[in-house]
Amino acid sequence: MSDDSLFSPDEERLINEAFQHLIDSYLQTKHRKKVEIITKAFQFARQAHKGIRRLSGEPYIMHPLAVAQIVCSEIGLGSTSICAALLHDVVEDTDYTIDDIKNAFGPKIAQIVDGLTKIAGGIFGDKALAQAENFKKLLLTMSDDIRVILIKIADRLHNMRTLDTLLPRKQYKIAGETLYIYAPLAYRLGLNKIKTELEDLSFKYEHPAEYKEIQEKLSLARTQMDKIYKDFTVPIIAKLDSMNVQYNIYGRIKSPYSIWKKMNKTGLTFEEMYDILAVRIIFEPTSPEKELSECFDIYLALTKIYKSHPDRFRDWVTHPKTNGYQALHITLMSGSGQWVEVQLRSTRMDDIAEQGIAAHWKYKDGTTYEEDESELDHWLETIKEILEDPQPDSMDFLDTIKLNLYSSEIFIFTPKGELRTMPQGSTVLDFAFTIHTFMGTHCIGAKVNHKLEPINYELKSGDQVEILTSKNQKVSPAWLDFATTAKARGKIKQLLRKEERANQKFGEAIFNEFLEKEELESDSNKIERIIKLHGLSSREELMIALGQKKIILGDSEKNILKGENGHSWYKRFWSSFSSSKEKEKSDIKNKKEKNDVQNRIDVKKALIINDLDTHKYTFASCCRPVPGDAAIGFAHENGHITIHKRKCEEANKMKAVKGYSILTVEWQIENTLFPVTIYMKGIDNIGTLAKVTEVISQKMNVNMNKLVIESKDGLFEGTISVMVNSLNELEAIQKGLKKISNITTVVRKEE
Repeated sequence: MSDDSLFSPDEERLINEAFQHLIDSYLQTKHRKKVEIITKAFQFARQAHKGIRRLSGEPYIMHPLAVAQIVCSEIGLGSTSICAALLHDVVEDTDYTIDDIKNAFGPKIAQIVDGLTKIAGGIFGDKALAQAENFKKLLLTMSDDIRVILIKIADRLHNMRTLDTLLPRKQYKIAGETLYIYAPLAYRLGLNKIKTELEDLSFKYEHPAEYKEIQEKLSLARTQMDKIYKDFTVPIIAKLDSMNVQYNIYGRIKSPYSIWKKMNKTGLTFEEMYDILAVRIIFEPTSPEKELSECFDIYLALTKIYKSHPDRFRDWVTHPKTNGYQALHITLMSGSGQWVEVQLRSTRMDDIAEQGIAAHWKYKDGTTYEEDESELDHWLETIKEILEDPQPDSMDFLDTIKLNLYSSEIFIFTPKGELRTMPQGSTVLDFAFTIHTFMGTHCIGAKVNHKLEPINYELKSGDQVEILTSKNQKVSPAWLDFATTAKARGKIKQLLRKEERANQKFGEAIFNEFLEKEELESDSNKIERIIKLHGLSSREELMIALGQKKIILGDSEKNILKGENGHSWYKRFWSSFSSSKEKEKSDIKNKKEKNDVQNRIDVKKALIINDLDTHKYTFASCCRPVPGDAAIGFAHENGHITIHKRKCEEANKMKAVKGYSILTVEWQIENTLFPVTIYMKGIDNIGTLAKVTEVISQKMNVNMNKLVIESKDGLFEGTISVMVNSLNELEAIQKGLKKISNITTVVRKEE
């Protein structure tokens, strides 16, 4: 939205104040004081965006100023990044070119601005149909200069802070994209504070009612938590003072998003959550050399005041996370009988926890420093290796990277005692590929703690692993069933495709040799008959099968190539083959129709989708939304619409990769039955089953479709499938089941 008039005096004052605040913040850092080039970049951007306004109505220049402020104050970058942030929309939104930026500010700033321009409009721009391809482009740019993604995260953070001016459909797209990609990226880069804010803002716009409810409950619980914090910290403060430790101590409240996520995962209510409050202690070591020993001295002192939980101790001080995070996490039993987590960090560790990669640069030099591009090289190298594959499947690639962005970590030792960090759930095969592609390709197993284990063995933190190889070992498609890391999966797929291409080439040679030997000619129709003869779907599949020696050419193929398809043998075969195929198709069709009947709700105005009354929709089987659920729709190319719960994992993925297809959904009725499954767990007492059926059948008057209960060692768990007409009815059932004394967990089960 443009405005040819100049800005008002008040707006000019706001712009100048924002710029002065940026300069003041920059001068407080330890960066070299390059105020002149930052001022030049501001004046350049101000002129380029002159007269342009955001949707909110404010001058557009306020956005690059806000992004530059985040880059400076919240991420801790220097003049190069601040200039790039001020200029990040100039090439995308004005007539200026990258060459103009290069001539005015030099090649480095121009390179970063160029990277930001290529991924303008979010990771997945509105006009981009292949969003996963754009995500790969983002990571390629990121691997060239890490500052590109750091500035892009700052840009996204400001967009999320000002999201209220957009329509709900746009909000869902941007919030979903943020939660699926940007928050995990911020986490991987060590930007924990920004990661938490991105999650909370996404939660706020996707689930406004739940966000408001948790915020209100947090506000009401503040007085109680303040008392718990004060009582808990009094003896800790006295002890630290007696040790002459320089420190800050404060309470940290769990974020609304993490509370909501845990409530959904565990079935606990807000009131049943025990770890909403945590205590953080940040100490100043007397010297860098004594940082580690003083950290553990404080830890030992705390354990003498309160009993610690043996299973909830996390040592990320001696074994930092791959994003550089260091801290000791201890869970202590308070005097009032509550578990309280304590996070113990030095001032250096705290800076790294809040500012991530930028803080690493800071501590390479105690006074001034230039930005260093060498951090997280290992992770970026993994990304580069995957991107080198010319034909990776975009959606698989996106899933694999996402999996590795947010994964917890384990620590593995090599036979020589070297420490390697791996994602939790990694197997022997994953570890082999981290050492070398050759080791992964030829891996036959490993000695784990001197004991022989297979390639699919899941590693545990502290394992010592020696990879065993054989020259005869070859990559198998089955390996994808247990390879979990991005590097391993990427390499396996790359090698399988290479092998397929080799087999296809070999198969073509076998086929041509067969034609020459038998003095035959082929055409597309005859080859199509051979393809059908073997139940394949393409010429490529046929040639691969020939190359793998799964198919041997003989009389059947010779007769087809001679054109003798009227022979009785062929008719008999084709009749039998067609009959079996038709039956298979019929079975698939019947199964699909049965599923469609279960998922489709043909009731007039059950849903209003994008303000339209339509019947072309089905309910996703992965989350099974019911009236009252926050729902979202996705339009498919065939014109059909799928309805998901907004918190569904599959929906979150689609918001990120198919944002252009999002539809808003509004429930209109609550008089149709919907299938849901409830998971229960508890102590196995006589009469429990009778109480469960009493709650559901008699008190709630709801029919049970299926009941599965298993009992072992005095405990039971099971599922109940019921039909409900609304979320309110489902919640009433869950509430009734929770009242049964020996049932500890009642959760709505997702598929």
